[in-house]
Amino acid sequence: MIVRKNMGRASPLVLVTLVLGFCFATYNLVTMIMHSRAISKWVEDDANGGIFFDPVIKMPENVRKPKNARLPFHVAVTATDATYSQWQCRIMYYWYKKKKDLPGSDMGGFTRILHSGSPDNFMDEIPTIVVDPLPEGLDRGYIVLNRPWAFVQWLEKATIEEDGGFPAAFPFFYIKPADYGKVLRKFFPEEMGPVTNIDPIGNSPVIIKKDLLKKIAPTWMNVSLKMKDDPETDEAFGWVLEMYAYAVGSALHGVQHILRKDFMLQPPWDFEIGKKFIIHYTYGCDYNMKGELMYGEIGEWRFDKRSFLRGPPPRNLSLPPPGVPESVVTLVKMVNEATANIPNWEA
Repeated sequence: MIVRKNMGRASPLVLVTLVLGFCFATYNLVTMIMHSRAISKWVEDDANGGIFFDPVIKMPENVRKPKNARLPFHVAVTATDATYSQWQCRIMYYWYKKKKDLPGSDMGGFTRILHSGSPDNFMDEIPTIVVDPLPEGLDRGYIVLNRPWAFVQWLEKATIEEDGGFPAAFPFFYIKPADYGKVLRKFFPEEMGPVTNIDPIGNSPVIIKKDLLKKIAPTWMNVSLKMKDDPETDEAFGWVLEMYAYAVGSALHGVQHILRKDFMLQPPWDFEIGKKFIIHYTYGCDYNMKGELMYGEIGEWRFDKRSFLRGPPPRNLSLPPPGVPESVVTLVKMVNEATANIPNWEA
């Protein structure tokens, strides 16, 4: 999903609700903002143009957003026409619409990039552009390889008015370029510098200016395909291969991201919402009736998006038992609100 998101204006709750749908879909969230490789003096900036806590890499002083300035961003999500993808996009778009016009929000337009090659039943409900999938068999069952190709097509034909800012991303604990130097040197030559120049990120959530993304997307696509074609790399990276490809593609273009640990909340591992910007939902939530997390087991109470591969979750899901973390309770409540208000939800 592509987005231009101002990290300083909208409240954390606004952002949490915005990206719920993206997190369900596990597609890439991006914000279109301005890049400057020269990082001079690091500063901190809060939601009102003052000070924020940026735990990993902070924003350069010369690219700080002026207080009260509005820098609208465009939201985009890549998707297929599978039911599993559709219901997640519908939930996301519900929360986008609800939060878009709130005071302090910088949300601009919204695009679902449907890479199935033909329209589906939700063209009138969700603003959508249809692009082609990769040629048959090229993804070899790894469907996320269609993401960068979808962006390449969309950016060639889209007119996106929103722009401004500085690249930012969430640092994933399992993206470790330094641990895969030998493998990454196949795609990131020594003349580009140390492999630590590759940010420990994936393609979601990422903030980046549209002009930069337009340069990166073809590289991201080509690196993804080459990685998949290389057995050693495919085995090393597995399901996060395309995330590494985005990180490498960005580094090849000299793009460095501000790394924000507070960018994303990941239930059930993060317990409290706090001042996070978005909810990343991909992990299953399984608990016993004492409110204890069941590691690797099916709990007496559970909510796992993969339980709804062929149809949407029903309305009014049961809430977790007492003792379950705030992040999980909030997630389920937000799903219930969306499904209760989206017309023809179970159709």
